[in-house]
Amino acid sequence: MLDTWNGGPTKSAIVDFVDRVTREGGPDYVAPEARVAVFDNDGTLWTEKPMYIQLDFLVRRFREQAEADKSLRERQPYKAAYEEDLTWLADVMAKHDRGDDTDLKTLLAAVFSAHEAITVEEHARRVRAFFAEAKHPTLGRPYTLCGYRPMVDLLRYLEANDFTNYIVSGGARDFMRPITSLLYGIPPERVVGSSVGLIYRPHEDVGHLFTTSQPEFLDDGPMKPVRLWSRIGRRPIFAAGNSNGDIQMLEYTGTPTMPSLRLLILHDDAEREFAYTTGAEDALDTSAISGWTVASMKNDWVTVFGD
Repeated sequence: MLDTWNGGPTKSAIVDFVDRVTREGGPDYVAPEARVAVFDNDGTLWTEKPMYIQLDFLVRRFREQAEADKSLRERQPYKAAYEEDLTWLADVMAKHDRGDDTDLKTLLAAVFSAHEAITVEEHARRVRAFFAEAKHPTLGRPYTLCGYRPMVDLLRYLEANDFTNYIVSGGARDFMRPITSLLYGIPPERVVGSSVGLIYRPHEDVGHLFTTSQPEFLDDGPMKPVRLWSRIGRRPIFAAGNSNGDIQMLEYTGTPTMPSLRLLILHDDAEREFAYTTGAEDALDTSAISGWTVASMKNDWVTVFGD
């Protein structure tokens, strides 16, 4: 039972919460169908530094596009990708963490058009091909081994107690879906994320869905509760996140009369992963005020990555 979690207040809080909501006849009992748990992905279930895994996937695509079209080589983000100088991209994400999305609009325009006008099946094939060969640039591990083992064990623990787990992430839905079953045991129909618009076209008596360059949803911040309700139709009683973009999702978890556990992952282990609070300052302040449970990677996890 949660063998990759060290004993202490955090593990005890999780075990106590699960015990209370599963004890039939108890004051906090929650029926199995209402035991909904939601998890952010980047920085919560897998590593997000030095850059998001999806951004690595996209940078490779930007480089391909710049190699095929010389006119793109002096435009960002293609210039950064083609010259293999990721400073511009790092600055964009740093600005985003500080609330400045001026350059993010430029990046997002390229993101939305990077895999335009292909079928959803072709997009999934490209994602699987990426994960089959790509490695983390500093950890040297395949990305398929960059999921957090304690969080996977937490998923299994909740499932064993009749919880239904969902991913609710700012990452692209169709980037996560081809890989979440393998990494986390979460099927694609339980993945909620950002998305581009799709268009239906028939071809040779078979219908297909094609990607467009038009954004549909950016599943971050206040949109997370909106999207999870529209997809799940239930208020969660358990939520885990790690950044300012997860605050509203955690706030939406439970009610004053409904038991809940809000878990915030603290990246404080520079030796085994990374140590940073940038982009999580408000979440940490909120957790201190609201009494959320904070999981320290350094102190609460026996190990970080599993094989």
